[in-house]
Amino acid sequence: MPAGRFCHRVVIVGAGLSGLALAYRLERRGVRPRLLEAAPRIAEPWRRRHPQLRLNTHRHFSRLPGRPLPRSAGVFAGRDSVIRYLEAYARDLASPIEFGVSVSRIEPGDDGWCLETNVDEIKARHVVVATGRERVPVIPDWPGREGFHGRVRHAADFGSLDDYRDRRVLVVGAGNSGVDVLNHLVRQRTRRLWVAVRGGTAILPKRLLGVPVQRLSGVISCLPTAVADGLLAMTERIAFGDLRRLGLPRGEIGAATRLARRGVAPAIDDGFVRALEGGSATVVPGVVAFEPRAVVLEDGRRLRPDIVICATGYRPGLEGLVGHLKVLDDRGIPRCQGAESLPGLPGLWFLGMQPRLFGQFQAACRDSRKLARCLLRS
Repeated sequence: MPAGRFCHRVVIVGAGLSGLALAYRLERRGVRPRLLEAAPRIAEPWRRRHPQLRLNTHRHFSRLPGRPLPRSAGVFAGRDSVIRYLEAYARDLASPIEFGVSVSRIEPGDDGWCLETNVDEIKARHVVVATGRERVPVIPDWPGREGFHGRVRHAADFGSLDDYRDRRVLVVGAGNSGVDVLNHLVRQRTRRLWVAVRGGTAILPKRLLGVPVQRLSGVISCLPTAVADGLLAMTERIAFGDLRRLGLPRGEIGAATRLARRGVAPAIDDGFVRALEGGSATVVPGVVAFEPRAVVLEDGRRLRPDIVICATGYRPGLEGLVGHLKVLDDRGIPRCQGAESLPGLPGLWFLGMQPRLFGQFQAACRDSRKLARCLLRS
C-alpha cells in the first residue's frame, strides 16, 4: 500500500504482554489494530532469558485477558511455559502480528501520527508504544571495565547455571533481577559468591507460612503508599529479621515509595537470604572501578572474580523513537502511562512502562482495559 494512502485507527508498536492484551481488548470491541513487532517471532525477550527463570508472580496473576495460564505450568511458571502460553495467545488473535517490522521514529502528522519503519511509512490516528520498560540492559561505564581480564555480563545474559560451576562470581546489585540471579547461583557450586550492594534493598519472601506472598499484592497496591511501605517492611522483618545483620543496608525510602518514584520493584527471595546466613554468599560494598585482574570496591578492597554479573537495570530505549517529542524523563521513561496522554500530543500512548507490585501480567490486564476504553471513546 503506498505511503500516505490510508490512516489506521490504532497501531500498536510491540507485541509483548501489553501489546497483546490491548489487541485482544480492542478486537473484542470490534476494532482490529495493526500490531507491529521488531523481533522475528513472539516472546523473543523471554527466549533470551536464562532457562532457569521462573515467574515471581502466582499462576492466578500471570495471565492475559481471556486466557488463563494452564495448571500444568505450576504455581510459578517457568520460562518455557510462558513462551508456550504467549505463542498460543498470539495465535488466537484475529489481528496478524507483523514480525520483523521495526519502527525507527514517530512523528506528528496531519491527522494523527506517522511511523517510519523498515518496511514503509504508516499513518495512524492513535499510536500505542508497548515495547517494554526493560528493552535495553544497562551496564555502568566503570573506569577500567574494558581492560578487565574476566567476563562481564548483564543479568539479562545470565545463561546456564553450568557456566558458574567452580567460578568466583560477583553479582553487582541486589534488586529484583540481582536477587533472582542469586536465588539460582546459591544452588550451584561456585568457588566464591559475592553481591555488591551500594544502596538500600527491599526483599520479600516468595512464601510466608507456606502462602505465596504475591497473592497479597493486589490488596497492598490499593493502600496508601505510606501504609504499603510499613506493611512491606513488616513482612520483610517477619520473614528474615533485620537484614542489616547480614550486611544488606536498609533503604532510605520504603519499598512502595521506591516503586512509585523510581520504578524499582522489591526483590523476591527464594534461597538467597539463607545462603547469606549460611556464609555461602557474602555482601560487599559497591563497585567503583575495574583493574585488569581485580574489581575495586568502595572501601578500597579488591576482589578477583572470574565472572561479574551486572544486575544494574534496564532502559526502555525510546530516545530515537520519541525522544525528540520531549515525552521522556531523565531516565528515559515516558512521562505519561496507560490511559494518560501529554497535552499537545493527542493519540500518542505508552503502555507497559510502569512496574507494579502485582507484576507485569496483571499490569498489562489492568492498563490495557483502561486504555482500550479510552481509544474506543475517541
